[in-house]
Amino acid sequence: MNGGLNIFKLVAEASVPVLLVLILLLVFSFLSWVIIIRKYSQLKAATENAEAFEERFWSGADLAQLFREVSNRGAANGGMENVFESGFREFARQRQRKVHDMRIVIEGAERAMRVAGTREIGALERNLEFLANVGSISPYVGLFGTVWGIMGAFQGLGEMKDVTIAVVAPHISEALIATAMGLFAAIPAVWAYNRYANKVERIASHYDVFQEEFSSVLQRQIQTEDAAA
Repeated sequence: MNGGLNIFKLVAEASVPVLLVLILLLVFSFLSWVIIIRKYSQLKAATENAEAFEERFWSGADLAQLFREVSNRGAANGGMENVFESGFREFARQRQRKVHDMRIVIEGAERAMRVAGTREIGALERNLEFLANVGSISPYVGLFGTVWGIMGAFQGLGEMKDVTIAVVAPHISEALIATAMGLFAAIPAVWAYNRYANKVERIASHYDVFQEEFSSVLQRQIQTEDAAA
């Protein structure tokens, strides 16, 4: 308990530049944890959504009926559902226009799915750059506080004839606290960025595979409809 009180006392008595560094790093850390928690929920929901929708998609459901179900949910959709809805909407629009060139129809659907997929991945990647920046610059911000604290210690040495540890200890302590705070902000941000970036990449690959498979399904549907006609 006393050690904790001493740390708070050292922070309270730190020089203004070091105190500003500590406040800045504390803000970085707080914002990072907010993003980490929110991004965890967002990526978990995206993964579960993709798995649930694929199970529904490959269960043999009628595509038109599935499209109506997804469209009726509107803003509640997300992830792979939006990719499917965009692709099938464009497919249906082309077929209603009596476009018989299968290549044109499929390319239009694929283009719509790519746009929707890019939009969904962009939403998942949002704020990851902030985590990367915090992980990159926080140690250097902390190092600035460290250097300032060491400079204060040397200045104290120069001004005192009888040098004791009590003279330089506060400056050295605030310097070490700045270093520790920089690492405290950086390490979780770097870990979360690497972990979440890999998850986003896997989800993006999942979307790409679905788009290719859905394109094949649409091609077979066109062939079936044309043969029946």
